[in-house]
Amino acid sequence: MCGIVGYTGQQQAAPILLDGLGRLEYRGYDSAGLAIRDGGALAQVVKSTGKLRSLIEKTDEGRTLPGTCGIGHTRWATHGEPSQTNAHPHVSGNCTGSGSGKVESEVVGVHNGIIENYMELKAKLTRHGYQFYSETDTEVVIKLVDYYYNKYKLGPVDAINRTLVRVRGSYALALMFRDYPGEIYAARKDAPLILGAGSDFSCLASDVPAILNYTRSVYYIGNLEIAKLLPGELHFFDLNGDEITLEPTKITWDAKAAEKNGYEHFMIKEIHEQPEAVRNTLGSLISGGKIDLSESGLTDEVLADIDFVRFTACGSAWHVGMTGQYVLEEMAAIETRVELASEYRYRRVLPRGHELLIVISQSGETADSLAALRKAKSMGVRTLAIVNVVGSTIAHEADHVLYTHAGPEIAVATTKAYSAQLIAVYALAVQLAYVQGKIDGQAYGNYLEELSALPDKITRILEEKERIQWFAAKFASAKDIFFVGRGLDYSISLEGSLKAKEISYVHSEAYAAGELKHGTISLIEDNTLVIGVLTQSAIFEKTVSNMAECKARGAYLMALTSYGNYSVEDSADFTVYIPKSDPCFMASLAVVPLQLFGYYSGVARGLDVDKPRNLAKSVTVE
Repeated sequence: MCGIVGYTGQQQAAPILLDGLGRLEYRGYDSAGLAIRDGGALAQVVKSTGKLRSLIEKTDEGRTLPGTCGIGHTRWATHGEPSQTNAHPHVSGNCTGSGSGKVESEVVGVHNGIIENYMELKAKLTRHGYQFYSETDTEVVIKLVDYYYNKYKLGPVDAINRTLVRVRGSYALALMFRDYPGEIYAARKDAPLILGAGSDFSCLASDVPAILNYTRSVYYIGNLEIAKLLPGELHFFDLNGDEITLEPTKITWDAKAAEKNGYEHFMIKEIHEQPEAVRNTLGSLISGGKIDLSESGLTDEVLADIDFVRFTACGSAWHVGMTGQYVLEEMAAIETRVELASEYRYRRVLPRGHELLIVISQSGETADSLAALRKAKSMGVRTLAIVNVVGSTIAHEADHVLYTHAGPEIAVATTKAYSAQLIAVYALAVQLAYVQGKIDGQAYGNYLEELSALPDKITRILEEKERIQWFAAKFASAKDIFFVGRGLDYSISLEGSLKAKEISYVHSEAYAAGELKHGTISLIEDNTLVIGVLTQSAIFEKTVSNMAECKARGAYLMALTSYGNYSVEDSADFTVYIPKSDPCFMASLAVVPLQLFGYYSGVARGLDVDKPRNLAKSVTVE
C-alpha cells in the first residue's frame, strides 16, 4: 500500500528520493516524509500531510536537505489518521513527530504493511520505558528494533532478526542506524521490496518505477530476509544472520514506460496501451501456431489431469475469474468456481483431488490472494499464479506461473493489467479444452485466430472514444448507475460498475439482468442510467427485455453490443458498438468502452482519476 524508497551513494539523496516517491504516489498519498543523513550521527526528518507536492515544496525540491543517504515514504493510512505526527519516517526516540528537525534517535525507519500484534509489543516497550508520540504500528516496530539493538549490542542485522521473529503481520522495512552512517538496512515479509545498485550507489523501493532511472538490474529479497545497502554494495542475510547470495532480475521495460508520454493521465495512457499489452501477452503464450504453457510447467500431461478449476482473487482480478468461469465451463466443460480471496482464506474449503487453484494478482503481493494461495498449498492443491510482476511473492510460491506482459501500471484503477489477465485465462482455457478433447484441431485454430485479432479490434474501439467521452460528460452528474447483463455479460458488468465507482465516485451496481425484477428494479427512477451489456447472442433478446422493463419505469438506457445488433436501438437511448469476436472472448472488447466511460466520468467531475480517494494500487494488507 505505502511507498518506500531509499538511497545511499555520492549524490544528494533528497531529490532522488522525492523523484522516487513521485513514481510511487499511486501507492499512498495521505502524507509523505524523508529522513536524510549528512555523514554525522543526526538524521534530518521532514514530514508533511497531503499529497507529495506538499513535501516537495516544504523541502524546496529536496535542496534544503543535504546528505547522501536517506529513506522516504508516501503513506496510505491504516493505523492512525493521516497527520503529520503519524506520517513516516518514525524514530526510536521520544520526539513529538512534529514534522521536521534533526533527531538523535538510534533508529529511523519507514514501513509498508500492518503489524498485527503491535498493541502487545507496545505494552512490552512501554514497560521498558519507551514513550510513543503517534498512533501507528510503525513507531512500535521501529522502537522494537531499537530495544533489541541496545539490549544485545550485536549490530543492526541481529537487532532486525530478533524483531522479525517477534512481529506478526506483513511489512517492508527500511531503517537507518545512528552508529552506521551511509548504510540502510531493509527487511520484508509479504510486502514488496526491491533493491538495486550501481558502481557508487545502492537503492531500494516498493516498486520498480521508483528506481528504474538508475538501474534495470534488481534484487527481490525473500520473506524474513535482510539487506544491507552501502554505496555500490548490497549484502543479503537470512534469519540466522548468515550472508546469502541472491541473483538479480533484469527489468525488460524502461523508465519511459512508467511516464505519461503526453497523455493527461496515466489511466488514459494505460487504456490506450491495452492492444500492446494483449499482443505481448499473447506473444509469450503462443509459439509455432499453438499455445505453449511449458515454461510455466503446465504440460499437456498436467492439463489432462485437471477436472476442477477454482479462481481466487480480489477486485478486478476477481472479475477476470468470473469471466474465466464462463469461458472454462463453456469451452472446456470443466467445473469451475470463483472465490473472493478474502472469503476463501477464512472459510472451510473442500479441495478436489484433481483441482487447479488459479490466483490472479497484478502485483503478485495482494495480501488476501497470497493467504489463499498458501491455504490451498497447505491442503495439497496444485496452484497457478497469473501475475504481472516477476519475482513477486505469489509468483515465487505458486506451483506454476503465467506472467502477463502489461508493463508498469501506475493508475490505481487497473485497465491493461486486467486485459492481459483475461488473455492468460483464455489461453489456458483453449489449451485445456484441446488437451482434454473438448475441441478439435479446427476449433483450436479458429480460437487462436480470434485471439490474435483482439489487439486490432481494441484499437478500433479506442479510435471511437469521442462518443463515449460525450456520453460520460452528459451523465457526469448521475447519482446512480446500474450495469446489467446475463452470463458472461454479467461478469463484464461487474468490472464496468467497479470502474464507475473507483474513478467517478458514483454509486453504481452490477446485476445479473434476470434478477432485476427480484428487487432491484424498485430502485429505478426517472433518468436513472442503466447500462446493458449485450455481447452474447444466445441471451441477447432476454437482456433487451429486461432493459425495456427499466425504461418503462423511467430509466435512460445505454446499450453496449456488437456491430449488427441494430435492433437494440428500438429500446436503447444510446448505443455503443464494438467489433464481433468469439463469444468467449467478448469481455476483452466490451470492457474498453466501460473503462473509457469510467475515466471520462471522473474527468468531467474534476477528480484525480489516477489516484482515487481512499484507494491504493497494491493492497498488501487486510
